[in-house]
Amino acid sequence: MITIYDWFGYELPIKERYQLIKEAGFDGVLLWWSDGFGRDGSGRGDYRNGPQMAREAGLFIENIHTPVQEQNNLWLDDLDGETLTDCYLQCVADCAEFEIPTMVVHLPDDNHPYNALGLDRIKRITEKAEQLGVNVALENLWNLTNLAYVLEQVDSARVGFCYDSGHHFSNKSAGDLLTMYGSRLMALHLHDIGGSHAQHQLPFDGPIDWFTAMKRIAETGYSGATALEAMNWDYLDLSAEGFLQKAFERAKRLETLRLNNL
Repeated sequence: MITIYDWFGYELPIKERYQLIKEAGFDGVLLWWSDGFGRDGSGRGDYRNGPQMAREAGLFIENIHTPVQEQNNLWLDDLDGETLTDCYLQCVADCAEFEIPTMVVHLPDDNHPYNALGLDRIKRITEKAEQLGVNVALENLWNLTNLAYVLEQVDSARVGFCYDSGHHFSNKSAGDLLTMYGSRLMALHLHDIGGSHAQHQLPFDGPIDWFTAMKRIAETGYSGATALEAMNWDYLDLSAEGFLQKAFERAKRLETLRLNNL
């Protein structure tokens, strides 16, 4: 199965966006789950309508990406911390309501160290995820100490790891994340590094060794989708259709590399 992040660029009505994704050959999508980053519903479609539109286009919904703008508030002993916790709890409920198996979460960056209050909040989210049968995949960014702590402290089949290739290869001190957390791998964000934003390029357009990367993913036993999280930032000469066609070709190459190493 091959999927792509739905908010990859271009000003498109959301219904047309999903039709183009399907026509390019993708099996499914990863949904951005908020009104942030310009996805405000005015002319493009409210994000809560996304699941129905994606399914009408014949697409599987692999996961949602929870809001990231306030991610560092999770450890705070104030109203902002509680508001973010409530947001994540609502995302768990939304996944259950819309029959979406997994949500991806950014833990706070490591310059916001974990604390007991934050861990208690994670445990509340975990309890609700277990009750409703939803997976919570924690993504690697500049948060590796916090990520290691939470995965060590929270022993739940419903809490695991979202592996982001671009963030991994941008952080030279990250270590072998797939060895450390591969047994809990729930989701992939595959993109190359470099370009104008130093991330979210199409695979094979940057320095990542994709043969080795996909071999390492295959060795974890991961059986989920090959999922791209690329943006059109460095492909503005391409139409949306052209970008998606190129993205699908790259994703097929990654899928072949992974399957050949099973």
